[in-house]
Amino acid sequence: MTDETLNDAAVAAAWDRNAALWTEEVRAGFDFYREFYTLPAFLDFMPPVAGQQVIDLGCGEGSNTRRFAQRGGLMTGIDLSREMIKRAREKEAEEPLGINYELGSFSALSPFADEQFDCAVSTMALMDGPDFPSAMREACRVLKPGGSVYFSILHPCFVTPALQWQANEEGSYLGLRVGRYFDKTPFVERWRFGRRPQTAKLVAYDEPFEVPRFPQTLSDYINAVSAAGFRIVKMEEPRPSADLAREHAWLNRWYQHAPLVLFIHAVKA
Repeated sequence: MTDETLNDAAVAAAWDRNAALWTEEVRAGFDFYREFYTLPAFLDFMPPVAGQQVIDLGCGEGSNTRRFAQRGGLMTGIDLSREMIKRAREKEAEEPLGINYELGSFSALSPFADEQFDCAVSTMALMDGPDFPSAMREACRVLKPGGSVYFSILHPCFVTPALQWQANEEGSYLGLRVGRYFDKTPFVERWRFGRRPQTAKLVAYDEPFEVPRFPQTLSDYINAVSAAGFRIVKMEEPRPSADLAREHAWLNRWYQHAPLVLFIHAVKA
């Protein structure tokens, strides 16, 4: 995969390759940012979903979808990775929660009818697709009048292509350098969960994840939500708690200097 040819097919292929190891490590709890920071904050941001028809945009292997189902949401997940959907369905078969998983892009929700859902959610996925405006238009189409979309993304103002932490000689973080904010060239980020136990035994092949990124500005996101037919109700830039910051240096830098993620709640007009 080359960084110059990133489209839905390339994104699907990348996540198919990631799927086995990603599923293994996420379900083992090695995504510490998700476990300690981003998901708990997002669940606090969300209202109760019990009894609502909810679509999860970019559901991946289904871990977060299952969290919403455990809160009573009548869940449908969609993801363009066949391997991720396969693993989500296998988990649903093992431990049924009534979740329906569909293979497809969140930018083209063709399996679903107009005004089918009460609510749409997406956790840390929409920044990884090539057509965010279409994703918002499709989300608006499948929501009932007055329905809400809630999503989390990497904060576009601080997680830029030239992000770099600045530290002193003692290793204390002094701040965050950002750059190339206006550079919207898609690229592939290659990384691993850096805090997994070194003694962890891996079943899957141990290669870095390949994650296609599609940088956008804050105004790109806000304008696309508005143009799709939504009214933005609330935005949040969650901060790790002081207790977590004291316990984990890797969270303390975000506590001290910048938000890692951005949450948005919007309502269909």
